[in-house]
Amino acid sequence: MWVEPILALVFGYLLGSIPFGLLLTRLTGGGDLRKIGSGNIGATNVLRTGNKGIAALTLLLDIGKGAAAVYLALQMSSGLGVLAGLGAFLGHLYPVWLKFNGGKGVATLLGVVTALIPMAGLIFAVTWIGSIVLWRYSSVGGMLAAISVPIAAFALGEYAMMPMFIGLALLVLWKHRSNIERLLAGEEPKVGASKRV
Repeated sequence: MWVEPILALVFGYLLGSIPFGLLLTRLTGGGDLRKIGSGNIGATNVLRTGNKGIAALTLLLDIGKGAAAVYLALQMSSGLGVLAGLGAFLGHLYPVWLKFNGGKGVATLLGVVTALIPMAGLIFAVTWIGSIVLWRYSSVGGMLAAISVPIAAFALGEYAMMPMFIGLALLVLWKHRSNIERLLAGEEPKVGASKRV
């Protein structure tokens, strides 16, 4: 009885651990993304390379891998989607291929949430985009969007998923701790700023 849940979790983890931003940047001659800007492997840091197309593709693929993990697991059993989504999120944050030093999980979380609760995914996306438009800080948008997920789940009556969503939101905040420090110091770069190191 534990085989399918474990397989769903492992499958989600392996899918989520694919570092699309790092791979695409290397394939297009952009170098090692971990040595650019914040060193993060997500779309915001890809944008700092100046390649908007690759940044957009990274965003879509990171969202897609979270959604795909949930969707494919749901084809096997309705109870496996949550585990596969959890695995995909953890895979993105802590990929074994990169010595468990991955991204911050915002895009992948959007994919997971949208596949599990579409309306919560819509709230997430509106919060994320709206916050970035208002303040031009990707980190602020990502953190607020993550926080919106358990609130949306509560408002939509999806109480069973709230503990997991609270945990995932806390992980997003944890991964953004350096951003929080820079925000408090007034040193956080805004979206569109080029910051190579």
